[in-house]
Amino acid sequence: QVQLVESGGGSVQAGGSLRLSCAASGDTSRSYCMGWVRQAPGKEREGVAALSAARNTTYYADSVKGRFTISQDNSKTRENARDTLYLQMSSLRAEDTSVYYCEAVKSSAQYCSDCWSQGSRYNAWGQGTQVTVSS
Repeated sequence: QVQLVESGGGSVQAGGSLRLSCAASGDTSRSYCMGWVRQAPGKEREGVAALSAARNTTYYADSVKGRFTISQDNSKTRENARDTLYLQMSSLRAEDTSVYYCEAVKSSAQYCSDCWSQGSRYNAWGQGTQVTVSS
C-alpha cells in the first residue's frame, strides 16, 4: 500500500499561486493512478487533476484547466524509493478554497481515465491540506 502526506497549503489572495506537494512512500511502483481531490464545506468531493499510472496522461477538471498543473518528481535513494506529486495552482479564485487531498488507486489506464474525477474511486489518501483564497 502507498502512504501519502500532503503539504503546501495556505492562504493567498485571488490571482495568487500555491504549490501543493504529496510525498508518496511505501509501494511506489508505477501502478497507481494518482490525483488531487478537493472538498469544500457542504460540497461534494471534486476531482481536480490526476496523473495516469504510466505518468503519460494528465486529467483536469474544466474549472481548473489552464490554471493548475499536476506533475511528479521521482527520486530514489539507497534507503527508499520516493515519489512526490505536485499540484501547481495559479490564478487562484475564491471558489478554489477547499481542503485538498492527494489520492491514489492501483489501477489500469482505463480505470484511471474513467474514474479519476470521482473522489470515491481512490483507496488511499493523505490527511489533506487547506487552501484558502481571499477575494
